[in-house]
Amino acid sequence: MRIDIPIINAFVDESTGGNPAGVVLDAQQYSQDEKQRIAAGIGLSETAFVSPSAVADFKLEFFTPTRQIAHCGHATIATFCYLRQIGLLPNDQTSKETIDGRREILMQGDMAYMEQSAPKYIELDQAHRDRALASLGLEPSDLLRGAEPCVVNTGNSFLIIGLRDSAKAKSIRPIMSDISAISDEYDLIGYYVFCPEAVKVGRDAGARMFAPRYGIDEEAATGMAAGPLACYLHDKLKIGKNRFLIEQGYFMSQPSPSVIDVKLQVEQGSIVSLMAGGKAAVSETRRVEI
Repeated sequence: MRIDIPIINAFVDESTGGNPAGVVLDAQQYSQDEKQRIAAGIGLSETAFVSPSAVADFKLEFFTPTRQIAHCGHATIATFCYLRQIGLLPNDQTSKETIDGRREILMQGDMAYMEQSAPKYIELDQAHRDRALASLGLEPSDLLRGAEPCVVNTGNSFLIIGLRDSAKAKSIRPIMSDISAISDEYDLIGYYVFCPEAVKVGRDAGARMFAPRYGIDEEAATGMAAGPLACYLHDKLKIGKNRFLIEQGYFMSQPSPSVIDVKLQVEQGSIVSLMAGGKAAVSETRRVEI
C-alpha cells in the first residue's frame, strides 16, 4: 500500500524554517503497527494521525520513528493549521483527543494554539545535575546565574537547563547515550536547553531540544517544551510576564529557524494553564509504502 502524506512545517519563523511533521488524515483505517511503520517510513521526529473522536473534534495520535508518545506540540500545530488551510476547520474554538485526555485548541487567524496543563516541577539532586551537564559537555560555571536545572511537566516532562549565553548554547557537545539514560530515569521526552540571548529582537530565549530516547537527536521546534520553559522563566527566574516568545532551531548544525508563542494563564500568582502556538506551512509530500 502506498500513501502520500503531506509534510507540514510548524512554528515557522515568518514564512521559513520550522519543524516538519507528517499529517495522516482518516487514520482510523490503519492499525497501530501500520501507524508505527508509516511514521518510521516518513522518518521525521513526529507524525500525527488524525481520526474521528467521540469526546473532541479530532483524535490525534503521535508517533516518532521508534514509538508512540502522548503529546507532540509541533505536530499538533501542523495538524490544525493544515486542517484550517484545507477547509476542514470552520471554527476558531476546537479540540483534540489524545491518549491521556482532551485538550483545547484555539485558532487565531493563521496561528494555532494548543492547551497545556499547569506546570509540575521536580528538582534535580547534585549528582544528577552534574551528570546532566556532563552529558552536554558543560560545566556548572556555564549555567545561567540563578537557573538550576529542573524537570518541568505541562503534559510531557522535559529537563530545562539554562545557559549563560548563546556561545555556550551553540557549543554544546551532546552525548546521546547519556542523555537517553537520564531521560529514562526521569521519564523525560528530553532536554530543553536555553539561553537568554535570542537572534531576533523581542524574543525571550533561544532554545535547543535533544531527545535521543525517542529517536530525536535534535529538533527545530518543540511546542510541548516551550510551554515548560515559559513556566520556568515565570516561576523560577521570576520574569513577570504572561507571554513569552521562544526561538528554536537557530543553533542546529543545519539551522531551521522557529518561533513558539506561549501565553500563560496566571491566577493569584500561579500558572493554571497555558497556550502554546505558532504558524505552519506545507513544505512537501512524501510517499510511504507499507
